[in-house]
Amino acid sequence: MAHRDEDGPWVLNTRELIRRPGTMRTMSRSVTAPTSIGTDVISIAEGAEVHLEVRMESVVEGVLATGQIRSTATGLCVRCLDDIEVDLDLTIQELFAYPDRAAHREQVGDTEQDEDSYELDQDLMDLEPVVRDAVVTALPFQPVCREDCPGLCAQCGVHLADNPGHEHNLIDPRWSVLTDLISTTDTEKRT
Repeated sequence: MAHRDEDGPWVLNTRELIRRPGTMRTMSRSVTAPTSIGTDVISIAEGAEVHLEVRMESVVEGVLATGQIRSTATGLCVRCLDDIEVDLDLTIQELFAYPDRAAHREQVGDTEQDEDSYELDQDLMDLEPVVRDAVVTALPFQPVCREDCPGLCAQCGVHLADNPGHEHNLIDPRWSVLTDLISTTDTEKRT
């Protein structure tokens, strides 16, 4: 594991908590997203503010981080492509294990250990991957501006919310030959 930058905005120092079960410390901080956090459709934009309130508690296995994440995700409605904003207020809770505890669990073959478990890196806790995981799972898979958004016309792209009576008289291409025959017969009858 690469050594974390102790001065990084997402990195918290846990030295005063290490190996002291029951010891607790709280922290409140606003950081900016280094890259977009989310999906291609909706995400917290790069440079957007993310407010963190974290309680760090020393436990036998490591340091337990519990807290709130607040930010705003922006994106596009998947139906009409209008801009949308989603206010996020998420709860996180993750254990950052001591490196020796994590190594011991691997040695004894602990199958309950999560593949995405986190470790302290020289007493430092990096919250960026925890926040990224929480945000991505909380964002809507297919965000919409409103539940009854009619979207865009599949034929011409008209915004259907602005023009609710919009329609096209389309004939199934398999029947278009019959339409041609009917119009030819009507023309012959008129002459």
